Parts: sequence; C-alpha cells; structure tokens
Amino acid sequence: MRHVAIQRHHDPLTALLQPDRLTAVVDIGANPIDGDAPYKAMLQGRICRVTGFDPHPQALARLNAAKSDLETYLPHAVGDGETHTLNICRGLGFASLLQPDARVLTHFPNFSELGRVLERVPLPTRRLDAIEEIDALDLLKIDIQGSELSVFRSGRAKLAKAVAIQTEVSFVPLYEKQPVFGEVDLELRSLGFIPHMFAAINKKMIAPMLGPNPGAAFNQLVEADVVYVRDFIAAEAMDDEQLKHLALIAHHCYGSFDLALNCVHHLATRKAVPPDAKNRYVALLQVRPPQARNQSL
Repeated sequence: MRHVAIQRHHDPLTALLQPDRLTAVVDIGANPIDGDAPYKAMLQGRICRVTGFDPHPQALARLNAAKSDLETYLPHAVGDGETHTLNICRGLGFASLLQPDARVLTHFPNFSELGRVLERVPLPTRRLDAIEEIDALDLLKIDIQGSELSVFRSGRAKLAKAVAIQTEVSFVPLYEKQPVFGEVDLELRSLGFIPHMFAAINKKMIAPMLGPNPGAAFNQLVEADVVYVRDFIAAEAMDDEQLKHLALIAHHCYGSFDLALNCVHHLATRKAVPPDAKNRYVALLQVRPPQARNQSL
C-alpha cells in the first residue's frame, strides 16, 4: 500500500477527523472533457490520492503530463474482464464499448454525426476487483458511456468499503443494449448505496426542432451524473474510517455539509473524534467565504 503523509494543518476538517490515510479516489474514464473533477479541491489540498484509468493514448498522455505525485494514471479499460470492441466516434464524448443506436441518435440534433463510428478497435477490459493497483477505494467517479453497470458488477469486493460513487446514468439510451438509470440504481442500492444528489443533468433538444444553437435544450432528460453515498440511515454499518472519508468527500467534493455533519455526529457518539467535534465543524463552516456560506447554510 502506498503511504502518503497527511498534512493535517492544511485542512481543518482533516485535522478534526484525523483519518488513518488519504482519501482514495478511483476515476474510471479520467479524461476531464466535462470540466474539473469533483475531487479537485481535495487533490489541491493534498488530502486525497487518485488512481485513474483511460485507455485512450492521447488522453492518458495529457493526464500524465499534468499529474502531481498524488496521481497515478493507467491505460486499462475497466469492464467485465472480456475483450470488447471500442467504437471510436466523431464526437470525442461518444466513444464507447457499446454500439451507438442510430435510430435513437436521429432524435437529437447533430447526434447522428457525433455518434458516427470512425474506427472499431478490439479492447481487452479488466475487472475492477482484479486491479491490484487499487489498494483502497473511498470515492469512485465513473463515466464510460454506458458500461458503468458492468464495472459495478465486476467490482463488488472493491466497492464493499467505498462510501461514494459518482456515475453517469442514462434516461434515453444512446447505445444499443445500454443499461438505463433504473438498472444502475437497483445495482447500487444492492451494494448499500442510496442516491444523494445530481452533480449534472444533461437535457437535449428533440429533433426536428433546430435553432441557432443545436446544443440548446428544452426538457428532455438524456443523461445525468448522479452521486450515490453509502446509506447514512444505517450508519452503524460503517466503520469509523468510512465515516471520516464520507465526511471529507461530502464536504470537499459536493458541499453536502449536512451529510458531513451527520458523519461527525456519529463519530462523536462513538468517541472516535473529540466530543465537541460537531460544534467545531459548524464553526468551521462559519469561516467559509460568504458566497459558499450563503449557498449551503
């Protein structure tokens, strides 16, 4: 196991909780084409370490060129352990192990062109549970265009101690045989997670309507990034370290200060943190920048 010293003086919440190790993040589909990762602040504060995966050589090169000493990026495609065909499409965000559904794509402006397959490449995948480089997993972020469910099913042992998952889910499947939101939701609930929040909601305009901006949207849900957390209603099923990492992730990644305080409450009840930890955490929130306070309290 890789050990990195925790610089507790840099982060008040880490200083309060004193976890045994840095928060372990696994990012499957790590190429940041949709903006900053939710764990960016934790990485900048040196309170997490990241193991990321992206089989695309150019994406992997960019990740490795910009990484810190707390980041490791690997070329594995994570899936069910079988060899599949990677469909490389004209739109970078459409590349998938699943075949784009031509009939569905015609219902959204520009999707037929963006989802046009330019190249098909055989690609072996590795089961999440079989990846030795992952020695701990607290937060899983995954966005691999329809193959997320196969990762969850092949990673139940690694996910047994995880406390948060941010996954893309589909409401209108853009690929053939793509699992939809309900299937993913049932799988994650069976693993002890419940939905916590939408990190992003992707709506699209339905064809044939077409305006000056084909990316504009009305109401049709297509995809979303959903954050699942280990069921805090059954907090007794989590050990102290899980509660500490859930608090850190809730606080730093998602601004879920109520969830973080709930974790601190349980830790204080167990005498795993100082008895005044709840008051100290609330005081910590009061010294946040005014904009952040107004958003959260």
